[in-house]
Amino acid sequence: MAIPVTRIIVPHSRPSPRLSHPKLPNSGRVDFLCRCAPSELQPLRPELSLSVGIHAIPHPDKVEKGGEDALFVSSYRGGVIAVADGVSGWAEQDVDPSLFSKELMANASRLVDDEEVRYDPGFLIDKAHTSTSSRGSATIIVAMLEEMGILKIGNVGDCGLKLLRQGQIIFSTTPQEHYFDCPYQLSSEGSAQTYLDASFNIVEVKKGDVIVMGSDGLFDNVFDHEIVSIVTKHTDVAESSRLLAQVASSHSRDPTFESPYALEARAKGFDVPLWKKALGMKLTGGKLDDVTVIIAKVISS
Repeated sequence: MAIPVTRIIVPHSRPSPRLSHPKLPNSGRVDFLCRCAPSELQPLRPELSLSVGIHAIPHPDKVEKGGEDALFVSSYRGGVIAVADGVSGWAEQDVDPSLFSKELMANASRLVDDEEVRYDPGFLIDKAHTSTSSRGSATIIVAMLEEMGILKIGNVGDCGLKLLRQGQIIFSTTPQEHYFDCPYQLSSEGSAQTYLDASFNIVEVKKGDVIVMGSDGLFDNVFDHEIVSIVTKHTDVAESSRLLAQVASSHSRDPTFESPYALEARAKGFDVPLWKKALGMKLTGGKLDDVTVIIAKVISS
């Protein structure tokens, strides 16, 4: 039985509503920004806040440049976490897909305490996007914790977030796609999506809850039961983020693994040629991709 959780779905055409919380001074703010990094443990701050572990493993062919995912973690207010996934198709136009996602996250980190952002994921996505000058596009997810236990989430595309409580997933974001394997994305081109197309959610969290955020390289290759098993067995957030990333990366390279990605592809009508089907074969395997994982545990000071 699922454990009850307060969940408010905000209409997608607007950023999440502004909450009447006093703004804390910015002294003591600590930001962490990276494209691809080893495990880190970052205690964030007061009342309810986040203790964060991160781990990222680039696509095997993109190790030299560190992959095309980017992320940032901030201690501002209750804590802010975010992931952006550069769209690899830009490489066909001789554009480095990592530049857009990296600049997008750098801008988000710089603007997180901007008064015009109002500690709102929608406004942060908008200002970070409009401040990004690199060519390219990226999916993005941002989660901002109010100190009193309100988690505000905004996402464009197929980066994702799951909330675990007492060993059960009680909330998951839903991927946004135009069609299979073509997610919504922020772009340097005017015809793509903006923050107005984002999906917004507000969820009440409690001390001990665990937030699992990642790029699609995580959720395309790891099932929910695997996420729950790793997070519940390994309470250290740095360790659990590392293990989840390693499992996702391993599955992505296994051509026989019945991955979430392969199951969805078959459900959408993508499969092996008919002659292979006649031999009892089917589409299997993980999705080779960059893998970025953020594990954030809700704590009190």
